Amino acid sequence: MPTVDFYPPRRNVPFVRLIQTLIPMVASWGFKMDLEVEYESLNQLIALRNDRVLLLPNHPTFHDAIALFLLSGKLGQSFYYLGAYEQLQSKLGRFFQAIGSYSVRRGLADRASIIQTMELLAQPGCHLVIFPEGGCSFQNDIVTSFRAGAVQLALQAMNRMVKQGKAIPDLYAVPVSIKYRYTQDMTGAIEKLLGQLEQKLEVPTQLGHYERLRAIAETLLTQLESDYGIASDDATLSWNHRIKSLKAHLLKTCEQQYGLTSAATDLDRERVYRVLNAAQMQAELLQTESQIDLPWSVEFVQRSMMRVLNFDAMYDGYVAENPTVERFMDTLTRLEREVFNIDQPAPKRHRVATIKIGTPINLKDSLTAFQTHKAATVDHLNQTIQRSVQSNLDLLNQSR
Repeated sequence: MPTVDFYPPRRNVPFVRLIQTLIPMVASWGFKMDLEVEYESLNQLIALRNDRVLLLPNHPTFHDAIALFLLSGKLGQSFYYLGAYEQLQSKLGRFFQAIGSYSVRRGLADRASIIQTMELLAQPGCHLVIFPEGGCSFQNDIVTSFRAGAVQLALQAMNRMVKQGKAIPDLYAVPVSIKYRYTQDMTGAIEKLLGQLEQKLEVPTQLGHYERLRAIAETLLTQLESDYGIASDDATLSWNHRIKSLKAHLLKTCEQQYGLTSAATDLDRERVYRVLNAAQMQAELLQTESQIDLPWSVEFVQRSMMRVLNFDAMYDGYVAENPTVERFMDTLTRLEREVFNIDQPAPKRHRVATIKIGTPINLKDSLTAFQTHKAATVDHLNQTIQRSVQSNLDLLNQSR
């Protein structure tokens, strides 16, 4: 069983300063990315240097936390970061704690993480990064639904301070848009990966990159439907319908296996995390999978849920409606993750991560409304922040 249920931040400011001097070179060479921040955006954050700040970025890749750490270096500040429990549990866990990360067990009511978040936001000058999408979207310029937890916890922290007799503090929710752009010709990288996928799936090579991409996707989707026993003879069904049906089948089967229920309004990502937690708890309880008399093994459940996450926001037409190299690579990378069972494929070429800051929202102005209409106030703020992030992504797309 896990020896630790929660990993708190153990931020070491001198260590953070050291890593901030090294990370630009490490990011450029090791992760093939550099950071670009608009002058106006930097000034917006500089103006909030001494305030409590909740940074809420979109989450298109696994490297977004690096982009935010690079941003902290440009500002000469130390941030805190809410990170996945699995990341803090890894061999690099102590490193992440030392630069300000702490854990959350997604899909659970992680009381220790909730308390830690509220305590941090009560600290003067705290800058906390939370990714409100709850995980990678694998989409470079479209955000998925923001979870309400970050804004809700911030308001709860403020409300608790007021109940303790303290003055209502300023606490700014800051929309952060991260947009990646390849700086090199991607033709060779695209040709290579398309060929590898075609060879693995035994797909005949077509003419044109987009046609080849669709042929690979069609073959993979058909194969997955067959593997899960949901193949359909109806050739008129759209890809979007088939993808939705596949995800629904996987989620329903896994939830039934562990006796879980979900509401119609529950997001697929949250359902996935609940299933993964149930599978992990079952495996830990019985110690060995051979003792579990269930239709799907723990490994098969985990693989199936990773598939749901990989295709969570995927839809037919994503590339066609805006045929940029970045969107093409978004889709190609999803296929690479699935076909070769690679969680985090290596970046194929150098990228620039551009950060644009939206108008900061002082949550102090919404505290009274929150005290009387909690859900409605949180939902309004959350939607406003999500729209701001998407709007700035759209602006970054137009300026390329």
